[in-house]
Amino acid sequence: MPVQEVSTAEFASAADTDTPQGILAIAEIPNHTLSDLPEQKTLRLVVLDALQDPGNVGTILRTGAALGASAIVSLPGTVDLWNAKVVRSSMGAHFHYPALSCTWEELTTFLSRTGTVLWGSDTEGEPLSVLAVDREQLPARLALAVGNEGGGLSALTRGAAAKLIAVEIEPGVESLNVAVATGIMLYELRR
Repeated sequence: MPVQEVSTAEFASAADTDTPQGILAIAEIPNHTLSDLPEQKTLRLVVLDALQDPGNVGTILRTGAALGASAIVSLPGTVDLWNAKVVRSSMGAHFHYPALSCTWEELTTFLSRTGTVLWGSDTEGEPLSVLAVDREQLPARLALAVGNEGGGLSALTRGAAAKLIAVEIEPGVESLNVAVATGIMLYELRR
């Protein structure tokens, strides 16, 4: 890979942070699709339903890679998976872990074709602790949808979910950050 030194002004114009690390790279964005996912008995997908905060998306990507989720799937309305802040927040997960975007129709076709069950995360859902105790209730092939930071799951996703699940939290606490809740759920839903 060729290396090119540039002036401080050129470097500053290309970097998008106030205090860059001193190195920039240009790379081709991988074009992952749902059909690229290996056909395995066990599958765990994280479906991002219109998440807007790049820090949350990058953290979920990194957490999914760390906790053995098969891939991150981004639905329309979600911040670009290759947004610079998403890439920084993922701490390099993009370069060894499948993260892909698709339409709602492509996702539902994939779920149906592969026998993958869709669950949604919702504060009114069934407590995750109940499911974690009875591991037999966990589908081998599961897609977990997490919703927008302010609005939760879209009506389309909520309506298609076979089950809504929730992380139990203390009374008086409104909700958890979506990246934190996703990490807890992924940990509990590991097979």
